[in-house]
Amino acid sequence: MNQRYDFVYLFDCRDGNPNGDPDAANSPRVDPQDMHGLVSDVCLKRKIRNFVLVAKDRAAGYDIFIQQGSVLNDAIQKAHDGLQHKIDDKKGASREQVKNARTEMCRRYFDVRAFGAVMSTGANAGQVRGPVQLSFSRSIDPVLPLDLSITRMAVAEAKDAESPNQTMGRKNLIPYGLFRCHGFISAHLATETGFNDADLELLWQSLGQMFDHDRSAARGLMAPQKLFVFKHMSPLGNAPAHKLFERVVVKRNSDVPTARSFSDYDVTINKSDLPSGVELIELL
Repeated sequence: MNQRYDFVYLFDCRDGNPNGDPDAANSPRVDPQDMHGLVSDVCLKRKIRNFVLVAKDRAAGYDIFIQQGSVLNDAIQKAHDGLQHKIDDKKGASREQVKNARTEMCRRYFDVRAFGAVMSTGANAGQVRGPVQLSFSRSIDPVLPLDLSITRMAVAEAKDAESPNQTMGRKNLIPYGLFRCHGFISAHLATETGFNDADLELLWQSLGQMFDHDRSAARGLMAPQKLFVFKHMSPLGNAPAHKLFERVVVKRNSDVPTARSFSDYDVTINKSDLPSGVELIELL
């Protein structure tokens, strides 16, 4: 892959918690200054990883390094073992062995090729800076975090069966939020990790389908809405990313006091006079 890409990704959440904050009792993340909703880049990367696991079923070259319950040092050690080189017990892996293990990790794991990883936590495979980077997603309008009470009719132990008391719980959500994310794909870093055109197509596919394979009552109804991709003809790029992003304007319709669906917004993009060497592709 020898071209740079920048993209704008719009997705929404209705009656759910798009990304809870564990330091705030799992309440939806918000900017306290203006109450706009936030979704971390890590949250979206997790959904992309999960989709790749489902879509590729751990096919060769498409396993996932960062996943629930995995032991990272074991995976790094397996990369060294697969290369069949002997590591000095006192000095550890040599510079050449670390380099080869890093290459092997990129070959085996999609998320290492795409997002990078720190692989010096035990069996050393160095560090990889991934070509695919995502910003925090921010809602177009302020959101209203709700903390609702729920009850459970069943009991955990037989001794509590006669008690009329119900078990109380909490549920956090926002009624609606439309979120905007900015993404960047570096051709230079893609060359270093081996991220190729097939990986790129899988990334676009995941952004379009990952929410369908990540359903839960807690997250409500989350859905992708728009994906605008700016493709540069040059590996270095033909225009600044922030100037291209300014061409995508999302505004709530003037006759809608409070947005509750994507149709309550107007999305426009300035397609005229695109910088030379930049192609606009609408994938959603």
